[in-house]
Amino acid sequence: MFLFKKNNPPRQSIGIYIFIADSFVNEIFGDNMITLTPQDVKQRFGPLFAQKFLVMVDERAGMAEIIEQCRARGTIEWDAMNRRRAGGVVTGCRVDGTTMILHAKLGRFPASFGAASCDIGGQALEGVEVSGNEVITSWAGIAGAGVGVAACLPQSPGVLRSEYPSEEDLRVGGARTNRVRIVSPRYEKVCFGIDDTDTKTQGATWVTALKCAEACRIEGIEFLNMRLVQLNPAVPYKTTNCVSSALNFAVKPEKVQELQEYVRTFVEAQTFSADTGIAYYRGIVFPMESPAFKWVKTEIMTLDQAEREAKTLGIGFLDNNGRKGRIGALGAVLWGNKGIEAAGLYGEPF
Repeated sequence: MFLFKKNNPPRQSIGIYIFIADSFVNEIFGDNMITLTPQDVKQRFGPLFAQKFLVMVDERAGMAEIIEQCRARGTIEWDAMNRRRAGGVVTGCRVDGTTMILHAKLGRFPASFGAASCDIGGQALEGVEVSGNEVITSWAGIAGAGVGVAACLPQSPGVLRSEYPSEEDLRVGGARTNRVRIVSPRYEKVCFGIDDTDTKTQGATWVTALKCAEACRIEGIEFLNMRLVQLNPAVPYKTTNCVSSALNFAVKPEKVQELQEYVRTFVEAQTFSADTGIAYYRGIVFPMESPAFKWVKTEIMTLDQAEREAKTLGIGFLDNNGRKGRIGALGAVLWGNKGIEAAGLYGEPF
């Protein structure tokens, strides 16, 4: 029924996924399929609580990152626990306030979802597929969770349209089961690392980085977050704190090069230093672990070491200097999606 992708694919394995057989798709989403826009869904059920829906894909790693935002934290926490329990394509998730960040495999996998879940409800992400410049996520929900996937999430900003197998899947609430495929634009994740834009008397790298992100007005690009990364404070050649900055963006594939040029131009125009480094990584996960994760926080790295580790991990540089700022820029990219520990010393408890 399914073609399975091998676990832990090599970084260069492009376009190898788990595809749903046409017969299976036709069986679930056949001739009676109903397609609704977010406005259609809102008119049918009234305005609900979803505030954001965005899907980024990393084809080389066979992964997706889904960002959802709700008006209330409680619903996000409940959804997160149910999706982790159900499995399917979900590999992990975390909650940050009223936002859920969900990681998933590309393809379709069986979820622990069905009649056995009726006593406690249930919600599952059953599949993530790439179709040209769109991403299709397949959802199932029971009882109140069915309202979430069938009525709430499909009216979220960021959704293009939603596809329901039949009219029964639009009858929400009670003990019913609902299924829906949500279609959204395809994004990629790009992380930029910036360091050494200041001197002993002028500037602050985090200010330059954040100004750069907030000034970006390129259509098809969404600024996600900014992170300050504490590097090794024992490094002798630094301004004061030895901290670099990471910027994360969701980017439509055709806009990646334009964003890279924008970041390079903005930072180099605003820097006070001749040592500025700008690194970038295009993807959700790195192909492997690297000792550089620890080195940037505990050792005095050389520029040669930094450039060698960057090449191994697929991290590129945009700056024209080729100077020491690349070491901190590498560190920012490495830790740019690691969480609050990025701001601390290596191994420092929180």
